[in-house]
Amino acid sequence: MVFHEITKEAIQRALENTRDLDTNLVDAQETRRILDRLYGYEVSPLLWRKIRPSLSAGRVQSVATRLVVAKERDRMAHVSAQYWSIDTAFTSAGQAFGARVSSVDGHSIATGSDFSEKGELSAKAAKAGVLHLDEATARSYARALEDAPASVIDSVTRKPYRRRPAAPFTTSTLQQEASRKLHWNASSTMRTAQSLYESGYITTCVPTPRPCPARRFTPPVSRPPSSMGPRPWPSPRACTAPPRRARRRRTRRSAPPATTSAHPARWLVPSRSSSSPCTT
Repeated sequence: MVFHEITKEAIQRALENTRDLDTNLVDAQETRRILDRLYGYEVSPLLWRKIRPSLSAGRVQSVATRLVVAKERDRMAHVSAQYWSIDTAFTSAGQAFGARVSSVDGHSIATGSDFSEKGELSAKAAKAGVLHLDEATARSYARALEDAPASVIDSVTRKPYRRRPAAPFTTSTLQQEASRKLHWNASSTMRTAQSLYESGYITTCVPTPRPCPARRFTPPVSRPPSSMGPRPWPSPRACTAPPRRARRRRTRRSAPPATTSAHPARWLVPSRSSSSPCTT
């Protein structure tokens, strides 16, 4: 029997559709174990000497170590470059807004993407005539804008855009967002995720990308309407019926199958925290 999600429907479907053992999958698993040993026996002792003991490396960690080393070499060979930009503040019809100078005399002002790893303008930027502003030139242009009696808005362009909600967190995106916004390390992020899981706020403390089954959703917590206070309790139909047009997100074909993404599990703050361990 084969199932890819821990749900009642998936288990019943697997029991009804059993199949013979796939020897190709068995051979693939044995091959992965052999590769782990071929690479791990060479890389693991190196990690013990250079980083810290008790680290292990296999077919995945050895490639990741190689990528880290290559990126570190690129960082060491990188030559920093200094470039300046000009930000302005305008007031029109009683409204204040800011703007950034993007070009001077028809030449675009250089940004970070216009430089190569050697700290010079790339060949593409030099061919396009991109203007590299140093501190003196940027300050002279800024003073010229300050001394100008008035500025004229040539045109205003309005472009519609659509903003979709972000996808549910995976382990990688959760740690990236926590590092970017809260400056947390991986251990603090996962410790907080464990606490949220034990308190019933999320469905799993180790979120991994797995599409949700196309079935009817049931509320994870049932509480009487009186516990909601002044806020109305949703109707049973609103709790059990999925949205008419469910969002489906595409994942990379190379992404391995896993469990589920982190979704909210409760609408209310639980009166007591659960002490159940996190299992996936």
